[in-house]
Amino acid sequence: MGCLGNVLWFIFCGFWEGLAWLAAGILWCITIVGIPIGLQCFKLAGLVFFPFGKEVRYGGGSLSFLANLLWIIFSGIPLALVAVVNGLLLCVTIIGIPFGLQCFKIAKLALMPFGAEVVLIN
Repeated sequence: MGCLGNVLWFIFCGFWEGLAWLAAGILWCITIVGIPIGLQCFKLAGLVFFPFGKEVRYGGGSLSFLANLLWIIFSGIPLALVAVVNGLLLCVTIIGIPFGLQCFKIAKLALMPFGAEVVLIN
């Protein structure tokens, strides 16, 4: 389902959510202090555009914790809300449930992007 799921995801939901992550990255990169956070947004936008066949593993240390606190306050909550609303709307139908689950994965990532590692599932 990886390739077909990614194509359908990109057409129906992923394009707009990915653009939101890119916009957040651009806004963070405007400030010099926010450049590392903006670069992480750009990396994670790739997952948001094509999430099927990928998994997120969480880890990190105190620096990741501090970055996640800044992130949640300024960008994480709006991105997570968008993903949760999309996920709930997609889960209304049986066909949309796999796409809704991907939205919930992205919502969790939107709240804790630092210390997260995206890995391919074989």
